[in-house]
Amino acid sequence: ALVLTRTGALQRQEAIGTQVDPIMLEVFNNLFMSIAEQMGATLAKTAASVNIRERLDFSCALFDATGDLVANAPHVPVHLGSMSASVKSILKANDEQIRPGDVFMMNDPFNGGTHLPDVTVVPPVFNAKGTDIDFGVASRGQHADIGGKTPGSAPPDSAHIEDEGVLIKNFQLVRNGTLREQETRALLAAARFPCRNIDHNIADLKAQIAANTTGAAELRKAVDQFGRETVQAYMRHVQDNAEESVRRVLDVLEDGHCRYTIDNGSTIEVAITLDRTSRSAKIDFTGTSEQDKLNYNAPLAVCRAVVLYVFRTLVGSAIPMNEGCLKPIEIIA
Repeated sequence: ALVLTRTGALQRQEAIGTQVDPIMLEVFNNLFMSIAEQMGATLAKTAASVNIRERLDFSCALFDATGDLVANAPHVPVHLGSMSASVKSILKANDEQIRPGDVFMMNDPFNGGTHLPDVTVVPPVFNAKGTDIDFGVASRGQHADIGGKTPGSAPPDSAHIEDEGVLIKNFQLVRNGTLREQETRALLAAARFPCRNIDHNIADLKAQIAANTTGAAELRKAVDQFGRETVQAYMRHVQDNAEESVRRVLDVLEDGHCRYTIDNGSTIEVAITLDRTSRSAKIDFTGTSEQDKLNYNAPLAVCRAVVLYVFRTLVGSAIPMNEGCLKPIEIIA
């Protein structure tokens, strides 16, 4: 054993500035991931449904002020790249109207959602004065039931979105720190095929709010320790680092093409074309079967998520899953 004894006080300057430093980049990589994982731990411990509490069918993530993904805990892969579109749609739909203490929810597959049971809860994180949005946090959990023709909200013969349950496009769940419970219950009961156990939905939504509150509190701690400008700068730096990591992967890949027939006779076709000059790639799904008449379809956000997941696995180093991974990639779907 080697025993070290400090003989002088440690001189440490926390205000590291906004210029990227390799050591602090690693610190912030792990800090952002840790916050997202803490959000997930809160959600798993406080949710009511087996889907979230035991199956762990949820994801938690941090975003910058514009809604770009900064760090996503390693939860459900199909959620990972799709939540950013949900957060951006909420910010856009409520522009200039969001106030501190507000929380919104949505499950719309046409604006970043996956399928209706996956409900996303989004509270923007304001600065200390409450004047500007500094960051975003979000949690997405699969509710045990969101209505629909059959219990569990995934009817195999559904041909219309309302067959799956309650479609939530942009709903204010919390206003000025107060849960709008009666309005939420009314929303969940108003669809053609309403929720079957609204008490469970409310409990899970409260758990998602708690998870987001955990994330917001940890981000504020980071701001208190390092400063607002530094935290925001390293949110950009971790995305830039992820972008460069993916470009290095593209440097060694070759063009490719694949066509695969799935069980229902439909085909998935994808061509990958690399551009060595710009160190970028085009992922082209032209040739894939048209939209299925029933429910076996992936929204664009899900397509984006799986492309992000594949390239993230190819990086081979411990970087947070974030928006930077997709900057060198063009998706044609």
